[in-house]
Amino acid sequence: MSLSHEAELKNACITCLNRKPGFLCSLSQEAFVGFASIKHPLHYSVGDLLFLEKEDAQGVYVVCSGQIKLSFSSSMGKTLTLRIAKPGDLLGLTSTMSGTPHEVTAEVLQPCQVAFIRRSDFLHFIEKHPGAYAAVISQMSAQYKSACEQLRTVALSSSANEKLARLLLEWASEGTETQEGTQIRMPWTHEQIAECVGSTRETVSRTLGDFKIRRLISIKGATMVIPNRAALAAVCG
Repeated sequence: MSLSHEAELKNACITCLNRKPGFLCSLSQEAFVGFASIKHPLHYSVGDLLFLEKEDAQGVYVVCSGQIKLSFSSSMGKTLTLRIAKPGDLLGLTSTMSGTPHEVTAEVLQPCQVAFIRRSDFLHFIEKHPGAYAAVISQMSAQYKSACEQLRTVALSSSANEKLARLLLEWASEGTETQEGTQIRMPWTHEQIAECVGSTRETVSRTLGDFKIRRLISIKGATMVIPNRAALAAVCG
């Protein structure tokens, strides 16, 4: 990467006109400029790993674009997806703040750009900008809530139908409303969806097929439409 291009990426946060809710976009202007001076812009391709479960934290990552899967595995090799990180999310925060190893693995689902900040720089940054603590607490609270919702879906749902319905309704909350219903993008494989609900690929494929027969969903390519969210919610009991 050329020095001019790296400088352009460093300044991208300051000149960005498409800010969204998240850690970076909730900072004061002074803190925002200070943050831009310590971040290192990085690009990742599908399948790349930002960090691994049980690996020492080197710093934090702000997701600028793309999607990143956060998951952990059992000693038997079974994987559970905790959540999908999206633009505005701050990854590696708890481990960086506490100085403990990562509890999850971060794997790129869609090509993404992130802003990496070394642990020492980040800790110095929030010490210099106390107002940034509010953004840190907000992120940690949001991540805790997301983890609780995911565990509730996996542990307390009584059937594969209910687990998958809850997941689709969660995704639908960020979908696009159309005349046909709520439209959501489905760039994940059935195997990846299975990791989100603690099931198997075969069960997910069978359940999605059942939902289509019952007209709870329709799928065309990577696009899913939920005609009636209330009907899908009824599956959850």
